[in-house]
Amino acid sequence: IVDKFGRSAQFFLSLSIDRPNLSTMADALVTAGTAMFDDVLMAKKLPSDVVQRFNECLISGAPTPEEDQKVIADAMYTWARELGAIDFAHWFFPLRGGGGAVGGMLGAFKKDTLIDLDFKSAYVTKPMKACLPHERLFQGETDGSSFPNGGLRVTHSAAAFTTWDRASPPFVMDKCLYIPCAFVTHFGKCIDEKTPLLRSMDAVKTHGLRMLKAIGIGTDAQTMHSYLGWEQEFFVLSAAHYKSRPDLVNCGRTLFGKLPTRHQQGDLNYFQPVPGKVAELLDIAQAEMLKVGCPMAVKHNEVAPGQHEMSPVFRTANVSCDSNVLFMEVMNREAAKLGLQVLFHEKPFAGINGSGKHANWSIGTDTGLNFFYPGKNEAGAKLYVTAIACLAYGLAQYNEMVRCTVAHSGNDHRLGAQEAPPAIISLYPGQGFEQHVESIVNGGDLLGYKAEKKKQSTGCSAAMHIEANVEDRNRTAPFPFCGNRFEFRAVGSSQNCCLPVMVCNAVMSAGMAHLAGLIEGGMSHRDAVAKVYKENKHVIFTGNGYSAEWPIEANKRGLPNLNTTPKAVATWNSDKNKKLFEDLKIYTVEETEARQEVMYENYISSLCCEVETMIQMCETGILPACAKDLEKYKGFEKLGGNRKAIYDAILEQLEKLKTAFDKKPHGSLSAEATYLCDTIKPQMVALRAAVDKAEGVMEASIYPYPTYEQMIYHHHF
Repeated sequence: IVDKFGRSAQFFLSLSIDRPNLSTMADALVTAGTAMFDDVLMAKKLPSDVVQRFNECLISGAPTPEEDQKVIADAMYTWARELGAIDFAHWFFPLRGGGGAVGGMLGAFKKDTLIDLDFKSAYVTKPMKACLPHERLFQGETDGSSFPNGGLRVTHSAAAFTTWDRASPPFVMDKCLYIPCAFVTHFGKCIDEKTPLLRSMDAVKTHGLRMLKAIGIGTDAQTMHSYLGWEQEFFVLSAAHYKSRPDLVNCGRTLFGKLPTRHQQGDLNYFQPVPGKVAELLDIAQAEMLKVGCPMAVKHNEVAPGQHEMSPVFRTANVSCDSNVLFMEVMNREAAKLGLQVLFHEKPFAGINGSGKHANWSIGTDTGLNFFYPGKNEAGAKLYVTAIACLAYGLAQYNEMVRCTVAHSGNDHRLGAQEAPPAIISLYPGQGFEQHVESIVNGGDLLGYKAEKKKQSTGCSAAMHIEANVEDRNRTAPFPFCGNRFEFRAVGSSQNCCLPVMVCNAVMSAGMAHLAGLIEGGMSHRDAVAKVYKENKHVIFTGNGYSAEWPIEANKRGLPNLNTTPKAVATWNSDKNKKLFEDLKIYTVEETEARQEVMYENYISSLCCEVETMIQMCETGILPACAKDLEKYKGFEKLGGNRKAIYDAILEQLEKLKTAFDKKPHGSLSAEATYLCDTIKPQMVALRAAVDKAEGVMEASIYPYPTYEQMIYHHHF
């Protein structure tokens, strides 16, 4: 590919390889995909028989033959060196959480130089040679004893291995060849985010093909895929302001702060022109992501001041999850060069909108059948109705499991706060489709749902009519239909997408296995779908999820309202969940229980960090500022008003917090998490209220930290 001046992609790459800060000089569309070793490149660089066997192994799960490994490694080495790579790294996702603090959910890796010793040499001191040994491409070993593992590994037995996720293309960035990997212990236990996702994708393939065979649709498919398109929200602020706030540095969110008089009341920020400095950051990030094959397609201002969003076109779930983690890394790296800081916490600023990461999820076959597209023929329409029945089964029967995937300390501030879906998991397939479900349950045919896009007049001659979607969108629903996919809206902005998507795959696989079993047992296709809908339609809700009436109605339907992380996590290792994970070969019982332990530990460490930071900020910043402000009113007590009472209230609430925190239980993760949630968090709220009230009367120059107004509007002017 060349531009109109005859400049190739390699020309533009040469600008950015040695001087990364000039990457924006390159035309982002010219260099798109040039730093990713994808299927297209493999077809060009490798013999056709090697490519064919490689793809066959992806479907069957068989190891890549050693001779083919050597050919692939040599070709990848030559390509990576052409792009300036010096190192390579196995890149994986440990279970380290982070609660929204900067860096919490980023990938892990160590860099190895693209060299080895020439062991064929006769010399005692073997000379070096530049290369990528095939065994080091496909597998690596590391000491992972310091990563969270839920008891699956101990320090004196700490071996862990990385193995290339062959379905996710390696890429070159910053002179390093990155190899996306799964991460397991010496005994094959998963201690990462990626491995369970890959196992769940296998489950979709197994039970999806089984269901297709049972209903007699799409029987020519050889494999299946799950897909993900993420919408990443985030805040951008001055790096100097960020570094001046201990709460942002340590916790990823502000623990104190009074809203400015103008914040998001008039929706003035939403879809406004992106501020210049941020626009530069987004353009750089877009170019870098396009270069490594991530089709970044959207960037815009979000509702709150200082809040923005970027999102790509969907891809297979594992590749898309990889690119989301990489995007977060790229954003913070490039922001630092511009004197900015990106916040991915779900609720960095109280009182204005928080950030989510809407996960647009679907499944389909290698032949092009999308299970969540209403279809243009009878077979497609039947598959659509059948697939949503399977999804309803999964969400109804494993409701708590789905809720657990978005349960963490950061998201507790966001879910159900009139800016994100409630903590109640329900399915929104559209009001018209809900009526069709009732028809099926009452004996009607599977066909009959008219998936027709409707033309709506604009009422003026200059603008043509619009073609509205089959169903309207419902942003108050945690799982709404969006034309050809479902959008899991409850995912938090700081999360790795792997866990939520893994469970979407798992519950869908459960539904497909259940329905296939009914048909294999002699039930007709229609009757099996009707039975599944009849038993699980209580999870379908097409009303206003923000309304006060919905929690009451949900309770009547038997849908749990697990509105805090400790309540949700307590359900994770239920017998029902453990059996499903084991049946689907996603988690062993031991791995399921380990994941619960990691969830608790992450919640506890996040809350404890917040409490300790809050105490430190009060004692070293807030209280000294109060004393300094009071000093100015000596002899002018009338002007000082009730300052002393306001400042005394801070000390009173601080002592209550310290006393309560000292009584935190030990020995039981569940008890500790529950205590932090039910006892400590309310006291944190009380202390915050006292400090924020003080900020409203304190002399502005004395307040010890950057204010909300300074932070969220800094880059707007």
